[in-house]
Amino acid sequence: MSLKRGIFVVSAKRTPFGAFGGALKDINATELQAIANKATIEAAGIQPENVDTVIVGNVMQSSACAAYVSRHSALKVGIPQHVPALTVNRLCGSGFQSVISGAQELELGIAEVALCGGTENMSQAPYALRNSRFGTKLGMDLKLEDTLWAGLTDQYIKTPMGITAENLAVKYKLTREDTDKYAQQSQQRWGEAQRNGRFASEIVPVPIKTRKGIKEFSVDEHPRPEVTLAQLGKLPNVFKKDGTVSAGNASGVCDGASAVMLATEEACVKYNLTPLARLVSYNSVGCDPSVMGIGPVPAVQNALKAANMTLADMDLCEVNEAFASQFLAVQKELGLDNDKTNLSGGAIALGHPLGASGNRITAHLAHQLKNQNLKTAVGSACIGGGQGIAIVLENAST
Repeated sequence: MSLKRGIFVVSAKRTPFGAFGGALKDINATELQAIANKATIEAAGIQPENVDTVIVGNVMQSSACAAYVSRHSALKVGIPQHVPALTVNRLCGSGFQSVISGAQELELGIAEVALCGGTENMSQAPYALRNSRFGTKLGMDLKLEDTLWAGLTDQYIKTPMGITAENLAVKYKLTREDTDKYAQQSQQRWGEAQRNGRFASEIVPVPIKTRKGIKEFSVDEHPRPEVTLAQLGKLPNVFKKDGTVSAGNASGVCDGASAVMLATEEACVKYNLTPLARLVSYNSVGCDPSVMGIGPVPAVQNALKAANMTLADMDLCEVNEAFASQFLAVQKELGLDNDKTNLSGGAIALGHPLGASGNRITAHLAHQLKNQNLKTAVGSACIGGGQGIAIVLENAST
């Protein structure tokens, strides 16, 4: 779908992503989103009362307050009580979906300014005791369910996400060596981007309580930019004995939040906002659940077609790295230029807080278009259950 009105990204901020059980494990998804929201509002130079709608992506619903995540994260940063809030769940595409849903409200004239977020605390995913509310029979063993692992398994086809990546590895003739090489590239590219300050414009530090007082958490925790192929090669395959997916070449289980502020062209003039990028088009589409990782292929193709553009027109491409084999399959099918794609590393390095990743990619691309004076970009993600999602952005100054 192409957008008929001028819909602009006017600010975008994210927290650093915390490793599983790491720095952010005690800060729930709502609090993380509030931190990203506050920074994004301040970066836009707009007042909270000028926000017309709030939309937040969240998947795991891992805390007691999770059902209220969009509403509470809005109220915590001073957005007025009359402003509506919506939580969306398109699984790994939820962070993209919040941006798309916000753009749709602006396109329809429902709102002029939309705060669109994505957040996840995977470290807080609880264990559940199913079917025990109304008592249990004598002698029945009670079993705790790991809701995190359950959420990463497609119950419809009774298949873990990792096996869908293995299916793509078989189809596209990918080896363990291929996937480890790509994982190392993702890690190294994150390291280069970090050293060159490429994330500085998008990250807001998170204050962490420690025994020695408050410390600022300001750098992604999961990346291992110095990892070697030998180290990666020693990690065991997780899902198939002779497979390709290991802990080293899959996306990191992580915690974090991101927010993107959208505004109409009229709102930019009204509130004196400076756009980073314009949202040109978007698409979401279904695919075979057993190879869910291929979803970015039709999504990118459809979004580009709606924008009357081609991949050759793109200066930057981002495909969320659920698994190295999944990314490599998408790269092969689309013919992605390695010198334009995931140049700052991806989810194998940064991690993949499910509801936040699409929003993070949107934020990163918007900043890089402006910072590098580039013209166009496309961002995408595969989605568990068999879907893909994509957006096309262009530099607001071109």
